[in-house]
Amino acid sequence: MIARRSLLLASSAAIASAALPPLVAPARAELVVDVRRGNFQPIPIAVADFVGDPEAATLVSGIVSADLGRSGYFSPLDKGRFPERPTFDAAPNFGAWRPTGAQGLVTGRVTRDGSGRLKAEFRLWDVVAGQQVVGQQYTTGAASMRRLGHIIADAVYSKITGVGGYFDTRVAFVDESGPKERRRKRLAVMDQDGANVRYLTQGDSSVVSPRYSPVTQDIAFMSQPSGQQPRVQVINLETGTRQVVGDFDDMTSSPRFAPDGRRLLIALQEGGNSNIYALDLASKRTTRLTNSSAIDTSPSYSPDGAQIIFESDRGGKQQIYVMGADGSNPRRISFGQGSYSQPAWSPRGDLIAFTKQQPGGFAIGVMKPDGSGERILTEGFHNEGPTWAPNGQYLVIFRDPGGQSGGKLYMIDITGKVEAPLPTPSFASDPSWSPLLGGGSAG
Repeated sequence: MIARRSLLLASSAAIASAALPPLVAPARAELVVDVRRGNFQPIPIAVADFVGDPEAATLVSGIVSADLGRSGYFSPLDKGRFPERPTFDAAPNFGAWRPTGAQGLVTGRVTRDGSGRLKAEFRLWDVVAGQQVVGQQYTTGAASMRRLGHIIADAVYSKITGVGGYFDTRVAFVDESGPKERRRKRLAVMDQDGANVRYLTQGDSSVVSPRYSPVTQDIAFMSQPSGQQPRVQVINLETGTRQVVGDFDDMTSSPRFAPDGRRLLIALQEGGNSNIYALDLASKRTTRLTNSSAIDTSPSYSPDGAQIIFESDRGGKQQIYVMGADGSNPRRISFGQGSYSQPAWSPRGDLIAFTKQQPGGFAIGVMKPDGSGERILTEGFHNEGPTWAPNGQYLVIFRDPGGQSGGKLYMIDITGKVEAPLPTPSFASDPSWSPLLGGGSAG
């Protein structure tokens, strides 16, 4: 049995999983969609209403269907086209399902014991092959009911695409409300589908640039109380405790955790310039990594911690550079038209996301770590702040249409074919995607 540790703010309940025995022999890998390229077609899939506890079963199956549909790689079948209501403990009538066009079928059951704990079971069926592909069961406390749906959706998504899941995650962001000239900016966190919004600060200080730790329940961010110098702080999601990171006379900004969560990269303003430092969070010892008469900022570690990507205007305008984790051998990798900023290394290590400013607007793109293969995923009046999903397949950005309006969050995939809004209570900016709540990486 494999335990998945919950990172809920208000609960430490564990979700445990175990494999279900197949009703029929597992199918070969026929139920597959290749999502690494832009020429894929969403795969038709049916998510049946789960049986068992009426409230929990309806909620969980609804979340599974919504997650898969929002990913852009699946097309959930309308329930009006279902030829039957499948039961969980029997194989479906594949002959009846094939004419619907559904290639996959998800069935499930959610039950509640006397103490209120939940057990969720699901099976994924290959309709074309007529066989079960995978079956799992999970147990958890009632407070984690929504997470059950996300975890099941992750299991289905991963089995069919061959890419790790991302539904059991959260997104931190800056919630912005009020008139544009007097925006109240609060640090907030929500499930990746917009549910369970929680505010981590009260708006007494302006906040920007939140960044999730890849391994702990901490978020680093830049905070500026009224009339004071901006400082990087770290907030713990379980306790709500906050601490200022480092004892510097000048402004600190652009925090980013190391892959092991033990160090933090920051940019320290020094006169009209800024340089990049690494801060050991346990000892508070700092190591200077750049020493130029330029603005070096927005650092991001490679997944193995061996290299750092950052932006700098040392060549005359903002461009992307890469250097060793000790600051050695800095070299420019962006050479296209326009200026480049906000680089973020993919958790898979294969791509670097960036914001690119050109006449007429801002674009979000990706390139290989050596600077080759640049591709623009989306562009418009104002796009900023790319942050990676833990599977390295999607980014969340924010887009501001200008005027008296404000930013909104959007999810895009690395092919540029999928784009979907993320609901937030009001205007939003500066997103940061969490790792999987059971463990993973974030950008």
